[in-house]
Amino acid sequence: MSRGILWFRQDLRLRDNPALAAASKECDELLCVFIDDPQDQTISQLGAASRVWLHHSLTALQASLRKKGSELYFAQGPSQEVLEELISQSGAQRIYWNRCYDPVTIERDKSIKTALSDLQPRTFNGLLIHEPWENLKSDGSPYRVYTPYWRAAATALGKEPDRLQTLNMPRNIPALSDVAAQALAACVSLEQLELLPCRDWHESMLKDWQVGEDAAQAQVERFLKSAVHGYDEGRNLPAEQGTSRLSPHLHFGEVSPRHILNRLLLERRLSALSESETTFAKEILWREFAYSLLFHFPQTIDEPLDPRFRKFEWAEQTDEHLRRWQRGMTGVPIVDAGMRELYATGWMHNRVRMIVASYLIKNLLIPWQAGEQWFRDKLVDADLASNCMGWQWTAGCGADAAPFFRIFNPVLQGEKFDKQGDYVRRWVPELAEVAKKYVHKPWELDAQTRSGIDYPEPLVDLKQSRERALTSFTAIKGTKTA
Repeated sequence: MSRGILWFRQDLRLRDNPALAAASKECDELLCVFIDDPQDQTISQLGAASRVWLHHSLTALQASLRKKGSELYFAQGPSQEVLEELISQSGAQRIYWNRCYDPVTIERDKSIKTALSDLQPRTFNGLLIHEPWENLKSDGSPYRVYTPYWRAAATALGKEPDRLQTLNMPRNIPALSDVAAQALAACVSLEQLELLPCRDWHESMLKDWQVGEDAAQAQVERFLKSAVHGYDEGRNLPAEQGTSRLSPHLHFGEVSPRHILNRLLLERRLSALSESETTFAKEILWREFAYSLLFHFPQTIDEPLDPRFRKFEWAEQTDEHLRRWQRGMTGVPIVDAGMRELYATGWMHNRVRMIVASYLIKNLLIPWQAGEQWFRDKLVDADLASNCMGWQWTAGCGADAAPFFRIFNPVLQGEKFDKQGDYVRRWVPELAEVAKKYVHKPWELDAQTRSGIDYPEPLVDLKQSRERALTSFTAIKGTKTA
């Protein structure tokens, strides 16, 4: 009689879950557990929005396991201590989990594997298509530019098509015996994890989302049947449903990137995809690139990859500007629309994410870390690797970054990607009746019309703030070290 522990982390699904597949095959009894660990970067640093999603995702996973005759248990505390208690209480002889790749979790997992060496822990890749150490340059160093990374990854997938083969949901998932289950004093209820906030704002936040593995599978199929065919253009239009909206499902492991690419390809080669399908495939592998960067350059969680930016002169006394940006009250419509969408739904369109990030960093001269921290707290898809890379990309201090002197003009961006102003009018109702000509620049309205609109004046002059940012960048661009 073999008894094992399956430790769920960023893999809240039954399909294509290699740790679950191995544990179900090798164990007669299985203790499935999720641990709320304050030392775990993937959990402890989750913001309020992500913790709401996590609660509902765990609820869905628990229901799925119960349908299979199994159970999901919950515990709180340092993972190593909790696991040692569970092993002692349950009599488990084996343990399984899927790997995570942030620096704190890597070191913690190494310690746990050493402490539990008698159980010979088995770990798997359930988060990525390529391990971060697999897709490297010929000299063994990591890629810092995406295009060659994509080419290498696409070549590897062409040579190893089996890499995209997915695992079926186990036919049988062993349950823990009643006797062993009754001995689990270390476990708590899902409600005792206190993932939901005291206020009920989360109910309205999730009204446009379906959470859990089944919802993720359904969203994959919906997207691949329709929106993917216009993805190349539609992904840039915030008023349209042109993106996949799979990011939170990927973040919590409700669906694997391998499954998504598998369903996209349908046994075709990458080279056979349409232009829009290829663009979407590149976005999936862009996430892989982010994890490669996080693994090889762990300091980029809070420090710029380009050391010159450690000397960058940011603005002083920025608290009020940061607060106005956070609340969507900058006086720049496309920026305010994005920030209000984020606050209301836990999500923001990717094009708008770039616009609001550029505005914070380059027009307000507020450090990118402040924006990254706000996104981490408010996004339901606040993925550490993607979030840090995205903010450094916009700031110009990361890998494959947009040059710092490339400063988005939010008015032109709005006029190009929200031509009719529908996105702005939805999230900034103060401008609902403003004509298309002025909806992205209401400060150009005549004084009488302007006085009747309860909307703030711009925090800064866009042209002057752009010039100020370029001056600050010029001061560091010649330096070699920081």
